[in-house]
Amino acid sequence: MLARKQLFRAHSFELACARSDVEHRLTKPRHPWTNGQVERMNRTIKDATVRRYHYESHDQLRRHLDAFVQAYNFARRLKTLRGLTPYEFICKAWTQEPERFTLNPLHQMPGPNSSCSLADALR
Repeated sequence: MLARKQLFRAHSFELACARSDVEHRLTKPRHPWTNGQVERMNRTIKDATVRRYHYESHDQLRRHLDAFVQAYNFARRLKTLRGLTPYEFICKAWTQEPERFTLNPLHQMPGPNSSCSLADALR
């Protein structure tokens, strides 16, 4: 609707999806297996953060969560992606079909000027 310049009322999440041109999909009722990947990822994140560490503040949790996601996306090799990291998989898809992307993923690589480092997150 935003692309057609039509105004509409929506929840803030729906508005964020519309602004990013992302389709929000819902699972079918009484079909929990369609939510399996999301639930598995949520469990992975929980096991690596709140079940393992005590955080003094929400800010400390946010920093550690950011560091975990960075490590997961750039270092964790996944069997479902044929041994590639999520970042490598995205870069491979970008080289094959660049028209599907709005940003060049090669410019998203973390480095010394990144907003969070692992050492900062664990403090």
